[in-house]
Amino acid sequence: MNNSSNHPLSLSLTALFTASLLAGCGEEPKPAPPPPPPSIEIKIGHLAPLTGGIAHLGKDNENGARLAIEEANAANIKIDGKDAKFIMLAEDDQADPKIGTTVAQKLIDAKVVGVVGHLNSGTSIPASSVYSAANIPMISGSATNPQLTEQGLKGVFRVMGRDDQQGPALASYLAANNKPKVVAVIDDATAYGEGLANEVEKFFKGANIRVLPREKGDDKRADWKAVLTKIKGRNPDVVFYGGMDATAGPLLKQAHELNMKAVFSFGDGACTANMVELAGAATEGMLCSQAGLPPAAASRKFLDAYKARFKIEPIVYSPFTYDAMQALIAAIKGANSPDPSKYLPVLQKIEFTGATGRIAFDEKGDRRDAEMSIFQVKGGKLAPIAIIKNGKTVTFDEFMAQANSAPAPADAPKGDAGKDAPAVEPAKDAPKAAAAPDAAKK
Repeated sequence: MNNSSNHPLSLSLTALFTASLLAGCGEEPKPAPPPPPPSIEIKIGHLAPLTGGIAHLGKDNENGARLAIEEANAANIKIDGKDAKFIMLAEDDQADPKIGTTVAQKLIDAKVVGVVGHLNSGTSIPASSVYSAANIPMISGSATNPQLTEQGLKGVFRVMGRDDQQGPALASYLAANNKPKVVAVIDDATAYGEGLANEVEKFFKGANIRVLPREKGDDKRADWKAVLTKIKGRNPDVVFYGGMDATAGPLLKQAHELNMKAVFSFGDGACTANMVELAGAATEGMLCSQAGLPPAAASRKFLDAYKARFKIEPIVYSPFTYDAMQALIAAIKGANSPDPSKYLPVLQKIEFTGATGRIAFDEKGDRRDAEMSIFQVKGGKLAPIAIIKNGKTVTFDEFMAQANSAPAPADAPKGDAGKDAPAVEPAKDAPKAAAAPDAAKK
């Protein structure tokens, strides 16, 4: 007779039954871990000359924009419920208008949602048409030629003053303090240099001060002796040059070698400590302007963060490119979307206190109530000496005293849905300090 308990099938069924009973009496299986929260990458472009004679300025601009990107990522911002990672795509436009439009299209093809740049007016103006056609907003931290925002293009902004503010500010300071009877004007034939020289010349002529026929060079010239010899024979009291420090330095040094006694003056492109390196003792007493507050007046938060991150002092426009990037990120957060069509209305109405003071745009995209700064080289150091705003001039020390005694304004960016945008440091925290580091622009 067969014993069923020894049958292989019976043994298997018994084991299966026993295992099911044991499983039923044990703990329930642990649920699978939740998936990680969704994330979104938001690409923002930055363009400046990273090679060539003014690469030091381009890198400074890039540093300011990069610092703002890194701070935003450290803040763990969420956009539309997703963890946002901001990515900066940096391109070298070589300060060349043709290359500028090429790299502008490259960034558009890479799907950037906004752009900070360019440094030069000569690259910013043609590139702005490329961005506008693609509906990509751009904010320049250093292009001052009025044409940039006079084209009527949608989504074009700047966070510093214009040359038709800077030129008259410097010229009025020279007229009041140096009282010239004859002025010589030279430019480098770029959109920036010629445009600023036009504004300076216009002011002097309007003030019935004699202006000699315009002299021109180019943005690569190193030998200015023929131009300077011609000017010297006409005995100007003041010489103004519209151009960058790479060409202004040799010009000033050669003027010194020719024993010219005129006061030499420059716009922000040559308002740099690099001028002292290029022209040495010839820079003593030179005057120059910047279309915004000097680095020494930037917020303490920015200055400390910049030095900690890059181990150097800011040159001039990095605080402005920092604010430009802050404005873009704040608008994206305020709109809760990286879609330019959604965040552009927020950007147009945004208002906050950044590293360079109060940021707000007018209907053209220009910064409202921009200050102008006047510098002078004293004892081999470039130092801010005056601030001009709305036609009123105060000494730099007076301005800093007022800034440090004023109550702190609310620092949250405002605008459509902008109340939750990243807060930025009030400019009243600027140090009381003094000589501007290396400075310059487009």
